[in-house]
Amino acid sequence: MNAPLFASRHFRAEREADWARLEALLDVVESKSPRRLSEEDLFELPRLYRATLSALSVARETSLDASLVDYLERLSTRAYFVLYGCRAPWGRQIVDFFARGLPQAVRTLWPEILVATLLTILSAVAAYALIRAEPAWFGAIMPPEMASGRDMSASTEFLRKSLYDKPEDGGLEVFAAFLFTHNAQVSFLCFALGFALGIPTLILLVQNGAMLGAMFAVYTPHGLAPGLFGWLMIHGSTELSAIVLAAAAGLRIGRTIAFPGERGRVAAAGAAGRTAATVMLGVILMLLVAGLLEGFARQLVTSDSARYAIAGAMFALWVGYFSLAGGSRRG
Repeated sequence: MNAPLFASRHFRAEREADWARLEALLDVVESKSPRRLSEEDLFELPRLYRATLSALSVARETSLDASLVDYLERLSTRAYFVLYGCRAPWGRQIVDFFARGLPQAVRTLWPEILVATLLTILSAVAAYALIRAEPAWFGAIMPPEMASGRDMSASTEFLRKSLYDKPEDGGLEVFAAFLFTHNAQVSFLCFALGFALGIPTLILLVQNGAMLGAMFAVYTPHGLAPGLFGWLMIHGSTELSAIVLAAAAGLRIGRTIAFPGERGRVAAAGAAGRTAATVMLGVILMLLVAGLLEGFARQLVTSDSARYAIAGAMFALWVGYFSLAGGSRRG
């Protein structure tokens, strides 16, 4: 058998599976849409492109048959334009991110969102019951700088003023700013510490929920629980939702590292990291919105009914957006 022909057939046999795979992915993108590709397909596409370029270089250097070189050139060109030649303008990418990418990413985290929500609620209920049974636990759960005098010994008048009176220097606005800063830090820590199998994330959720329960344990005996709820939720419906999403993103990374499945730990962690990073961009936006609500609405709106209306509207907005926007997500 002719040596160059044998070399060409051997070269093709070793690599043609990758070429066929790349060709199939390109057909999907060109005839349908990139959104039809799964996350694994998107991760594999650049690798296959680089492998094809490498094969093309070898084929040229070793002077393999012209038909093979021509085929690889055409395949490489198609892959190049799919990967680099058809990128949408920045404006369209931003619109696409908020219209589809972000809500779709959030919906893939629904098991972790459920865990984070339940853990926060149960921690709040447990801390409330514990402090009501033994008030000394308040000091162990709530840092003094956050309490700012709003503890088990506070009078009804003092607590009422903290909810409805105009803020004074060193008073409510200091506590409110501290609370927002604390919750923003908790959000980022819940995400950043997810790599440790999600354990620190779970601990942070328990601590945050316990502090909520501690505050209600202070206000409830004075008949001010509804007022406290409105005061907190006017921005907390956004801020606490952001904490839950950040925790869910961290838990997804931790769960993937612990149980990577068939794809392997590196590939699975990479996919989970991309989803979590997308969600965290949404968390940053939610924290910015919460900051505006905390800085303006909560200080200017003193009616319980108005506070409840704003809190309910914001919660409905986030739930509706993350539940309905963007359609389904493959992968």
